[in-house]
Amino acid sequence: MTLRIDLNCDMGESYGAWKMGNDEAILPFVSSANIACGFHGGDPATMRKTVAAAIKNKVGIGAHPGLPDLQGFGRRDMKITDQEAYDMMVVQIGSLAAVAASQGAKLQHVKAHGQLYNMAVKNEGLTRALAQAVYDVDKSLVFFGLAASNMISIAEKIGLTAKSEVFGDRTYQPDGTLTPRTQPGAMITDVKQTIAQVLQMIKTGTLTAQDGTVVKVRADTLCIHGDQPGAVEFAKAIRQALQAEGIEVGF
Repeated sequence: MTLRIDLNCDMGESYGAWKMGNDEAILPFVSSANIACGFHGGDPATMRKTVAAAIKNKVGIGAHPGLPDLQGFGRRDMKITDQEAYDMMVVQIGSLAAVAASQGAKLQHVKAHGQLYNMAVKNEGLTRALAQAVYDVDKSLVFFGLAASNMISIAEKIGLTAKSEVFGDRTYQPDGTLTPRTQPGAMITDVKQTIAQVLQMIKTGTLTAQDGTVVKVRADTLCIHGDQPGAVEFAKAIRQALQAEGIEVGF
């Protein structure tokens, strides 16, 4: 059986005069784009341009809703209720869906951003709120959640199709959660180490945590961070490594 993986990348996170990442250079190497919706990053013009670039490159379009924290780039803890989380999701998904519709396109998936995502991993009520918002806006949208977490089963119980997400450029803890960015070694900056981790996750269904613990994972979609240094080189190298192993790339 041929192995297959979706490559997703966070994009459209520039706003105003502030520029983040090199979206157009990364798009040829990925199959799905998670586009910021204006809360943690992005603005109306950036959303429009990023959607257009994704369409041009035949890359699937997804909403990337985050916390309303431009200054902290959505990576700081924020005390919110489940209802507030639901409302944030509905507004952000709806806005990107409208931008896509204005260009004759539709959204295919939703992936929460940054700390909203991390908070949901450890908070089942928050995950239910996020997944319910996706379902209520458009139940055909695919929900991206952290592999080996309850996010996947919760979204599926609500009635959504869920893709189990893994990360090649992040290290993991023994419980399958991502190492917090505030801790040493959270990011993997060696492309060879990244490729080795990616191939292990896809081919064996496991990952090795920082302490050596082997964790079982289902790898449906792989995140490549577009804001990290050398993101284009990482994306290209990962795509080439997958091709060399006969692993198909696609949603």
